[in-house]
Amino acid sequence: MTRPTLKSALLALALAVSVPGPAWAVLPDERLENPVLETRARDISKNLRCLVCQNQSIDDSEADLARDLRIIVRERLVAGDSDDEVIAFVVDRYGDYVLLTPPVKGSTILLWAAPILLAGAAGAGAWVAVRSAGRKTEETPS
Repeated sequence: MTRPTLKSALLALALAVSVPGPAWAVLPDERLENPVLETRARDISKNLRCLVCQNQSIDDSEADLARDLRIIVRERLVAGDSDDEVIAFVVDRYGDYVLLTPPVKGSTILLWAAPILLAGAAGAGAWVAVRSAGRKTEETPS
């Protein structure tokens, strides 16, 4: 039997750390006893944005506001609301930005257009920089 080397131990540690684990944000005291309602709550929570973290769902976030939203979602489900009614309830209070995929409409068009506008601006800037650099090399006497 061979002894493990430092190299193999570090490799095992790196692999253990790099494997993603489950989201630990949803605490045991938040979970519903009814597995059907809990599954619905998790599905809804995965599509709602944490307004503190902004790029995480409330299902993944450990922020206090995300916890409050998870509790609201579960309370609404226990009260008998449909999934759409729960989402509408949250959107009425926090606006379309709370949705990880906001609807395309006048008030959210900038959210959808921003990546395209930024890419266009970056492309235009690169084009101007390349064109300007080309002119400078033509003007430089040899």
